[in-house]
Amino acid sequence: MFADDWRGPYMGFEQVELMQLGHNYWLPEPSPGGLHYERWYHRDGLGDMKNTLYSQRLDPPTLAAQTHNSALPTAWHNSTWVGDRTVEYLAEQGRRHRVAAEAQATAQPFCAWVSMADPHHPFDAPAPWCWMHRPDEVDLPPHRSRDLDKRPWWHRAALENTPGGTPESRKVREEYSRMPQQTDAQLREIIANYYGMISLVDHQVGRILSALDDADLADNTLVVFTSDHGELLGDHGLMLKGPMHYEGLLRVGLIMRGPGIAADQKNDQPVSTLDLAATFGDFASTPVPSAIHSQSLRPLLTGGGNSERDHAYNEWRLGPSRCGVALDLRTVRTRSAKLTFELASGVGEMYDLSNDPHECVNLFDDPKHRGLREELMQRLMSRSDDIRSPLPDPVGPA
Repeated sequence: MFADDWRGPYMGFEQVELMQLGHNYWLPEPSPGGLHYERWYHRDGLGDMKNTLYSQRLDPPTLAAQTHNSALPTAWHNSTWVGDRTVEYLAEQGRRHRVAAEAQATAQPFCAWVSMADPHHPFDAPAPWCWMHRPDEVDLPPHRSRDLDKRPWWHRAALENTPGGTPESRKVREEYSRMPQQTDAQLREIIANYYGMISLVDHQVGRILSALDDADLADNTLVVFTSDHGELLGDHGLMLKGPMHYEGLLRVGLIMRGPGIAADQKNDQPVSTLDLAATFGDFASTPVPSAIHSQSLRPLLTGGGNSERDHAYNEWRLGPSRCGVALDLRTVRTRSAKLTFELASGVGEMYDLSNDPHECVNLFDDPKHRGLREELMQRLMSRSDDIRSPLPDPVGPA
């Protein structure tokens, strides 16, 4: 619990406004539970009515798993709440900068981490966003079959093993974190609704960028738009987020604008969200010594210095509470190939993305591609030898 007027400091931020979950499988919890969003949501005494509206399924009816068109008005949705809070914050920053300019002083710089919970399952975009994309007009993944016999052992294990943990967490993992294979018609409903959730997020991002303009802060503010992970959306017959490291899950958007960054440029070099820490430090002239695995993206964006990248690195260590099997996964991705290796078992998968962009043919054990496998394994093991030993067990249902 926390006092109603608490706003931080927290995790290095002077001011925070938080939501408890943001995934409406669990409806916003009234006080004394919840965080800032939940308390705002219930403060007017209409929380129960809002939850009833959220649960109301608007036409057209959907048959897909964890998918419905929500009647919750957009004004009460958590994506809108995050947009509102950010617009208000930027307006205040604009006022502070104007006061400083009038006093011929230097205004304090600011940093805002704006995190929206959507898009995420359940697929529950509110009206009118749920109707923005027609199911019969969305594209389906080219490869939609669960060909598990062609994949590493952990693909099947993660789908079929019994999750560990308490009976309560096991129920959540079996009913919420797993989804049965969907028909093409069901996938179209899910994808269309997912796109509606993204469109609502895009609308909030547009409001935030307009607020930067209104505050006269756009010209000297670095803006970064990215995500923590993607969504499988039926690719390989799978839903949600792993632990299968296909492109739809790992290859997330990364869009940036700011001082010295030319518009309309694209870059296909393999970079990572790990690089954001060093990037922020570089633009702010505040190095981040602890970001030893991070490499600033500024040279890629502004054209200065050594900007070549040869690979991006990913890892995911999870305990049996998530899907019934402990895994220690490491992935390396170059412009044209990707390899994922499970450290405990020594089993892996490898794809030639230039010739097999949909990751259909696992080349890990193909002797004809031994050279590529050795190259990628060397890249995989090139990380600095600074991993804590022994590693602690994963905490919670991660």
